Amino acid sequence: MNRLVYYRDSNLTKGIRVQNKITPNLWFDGNAKEAAEFYVSVFPDSKVTSTVYYPKSAAEGLADFQLELAGKPLVVEFQLGGVQFAAINAGPEFTFSEAVSFAVTCKDQTEIDYYWDKLSSVPEAEQCGWCKDKYGLSWQIVPENMQELMAKPNAYAKMMQMHKIMIADF
Repeated sequence: MNRLVYYRDSNLTKGIRVQNKITPNLWFDGNAKEAAEFYVSVFPDSKVTSTVYYPKSAAEGLADFQLELAGKPLVVEFQLGGVQFAAINAGPEFTFSEAVSFAVTCKDQTEIDYYWDKLSSVPEAEQCGWCKDKYGLSWQIVPENMQELMAKPNAYAKMMQMHKIMIADF
């Protein structure tokens, strides 16, 4: 299958459907469609692109352990800001951890505040600009000039005291 590569600076690809060569596949416990719809509501230039459903019966290939998922969404593909994702609707066998997170680079404090307010749902998981959403997925909400901020005196110590990054506090 041919996949298009999206170059943000290219006029040749404007308006063409974006496909990553590598697509993050996120495992959800029966709420993949709900999660995908939530994420596309948070990020501009985002949309659900397709939904594939489980078979409706064992006769159609559904395994015994999947019977409760009959006819429900199996995979929901969606784009967030031009990046393709897939949400897999499965069971409780696997959950998210902080070992994998998605960084959202923000142009200013207003944008940091927006994403933090939308995504942060687990206050005890907040540290140094990291937060966890209501589905357990970890996010890093950081300013685009984070490298510059970290070059300031005592920046690391200041950051370690923050939950949400506060640019003015550097």
